Amino acid sequence: MTTGTSGTTDAPRAGDTIGVLVVDDDFMVARVHRAFVERVEPFRVLGVAGTGEQALTAVVELRPDLVLLDLYLPDVFGLDVIPRLRAAGHDCDVMVISAAREADAVRGAVRHGVVDYLLKPFEFEDLRVRLERYAAQRGRLLGTVVRSQADVDRVLAKTAAPAAVAPALPKGMSVETADLVARTLRDADGTLSASECAALTGVSRVSARRYLEYFHTVGSAEVSLRYGVAGRPERRYRFRGPHPEPGPAGGEDRVDRARTADGLLTTPVAAVRRAPAPRTR
Repeated sequence: MTTGTSGTTDAPRAGDTIGVLVVDDDFMVARVHRAFVERVEPFRVLGVAGTGEQALTAVVELRPDLVLLDLYLPDVFGLDVIPRLRAAGHDCDVMVISAAREADAVRGAVRHGVVDYLLKPFEFEDLRVRLERYAAQRGRLLGTVVRSQADVDRVLAKTAAPAAVAPALPKGMSVETADLVARTLRDADGTLSASECAALTGVSRVSARRYLEYFHTVGSAEVSLRYGVAGRPERRYRFRGPHPEPGPAGGEDRVDRARTADGLLTTPVAAVRRAPAPRTR
């Protein structure tokens, strides 16, 4: 187990800092995760553990607010660490970061009350969004004063997955092109690269990549990496969630929350406003 930046326990952190313990048996992966976390305010990595037993010891010594937990540990299955933490009286939150795609693992994580489940491999933005969402939810929970059932309902409603909304597109993006790329991604048989999407839609590869990354950011597309013989891995995009029901003319097609293959974890999916006819930019 390592702590701080020089092998010693970090000094007491400020009250608004969220202390994190990174648990992963691959020290190179743990180093990357640590660097990612420390780029997001107000998070601070207190230490790194490489086994389940080290994680249990580190929680006692460092008292983290959040544990980033891998499941494939050399001594125990990661989820088995959680009930041992609770039995010892530790109330730190747990976010699973693992390559485990089995439905049983996801269901088990949900039963153990994890705050999120992020599949490897991922990029900084994937983790950043989840950390910021966790920080916001944690702040609401810590600041809540319960005087009535209405207060309880508000807390539970805010910690549940939010309803699907239609966020405004970033500056420089058009509704028509977003609609075109979204339709192409939904209709694709499998995954698409930015180059393939560009060829199908007639937009430039740079524009296709920008729209695909936007859909990934808002949760309506998932990204996987395809590794070749040489060079950087290729990013592949897949539509997340059911196909939308046809909406009224000139209105919106609303897409319900996307689900993972097991149907448990949900992510809000952007609804794209329909234009009379798509055009490329």
